[in-house]
Amino acid sequence: MEPTIFSASPFLPLVGWSVVLLVAHILLQGMTATKELGTEWNAGPRDEGLKPRGALAGRAERASANFRETYPAFIALALALAFKGDHAGGGDAGWGLYGAWLWFACRIIYIPLYLAGIPYIRSLVWIGSLAGLALMFAAVIW
Repeated sequence: MEPTIFSASPFLPLVGWSVVLLVAHILLQGMTATKELGTEWNAGPRDEGLKPRGALAGRAERASANFRETYPAFIALALALAFKGDHAGGGDAGWGLYGAWLWFACRIIYIPLYLAGIPYIRSLVWIGSLAGLALMFAAVIW
């Protein structure tokens, strides 16, 4: 079988790991809500519209929602760069890959900062994740 343009892309493992991060968000949100509302609520149809009221479960839900706001952009940019290539500067990878790693690292760091309720630093980390997306975008268009 002939190798394709995607077979050697350094973006594809990051896309895979980003799915692991998405699942971690989902599990964290579910576990904190279940701890508060109980397994019966979790296993049921949730018709009553109950929402967790505790700080940790609320933060886990908001952190997950925040992740999902930038996740489609990351996937789109990573796949665009996997298709286009990212060889700015003559090496195997350019600024797009650095941006992808920056986004990924910031999204990991963001979770404990949000759960702990740490302001300002959390916002700086979020800005760092946007900077990563901006680097990826720049690599796509140039």
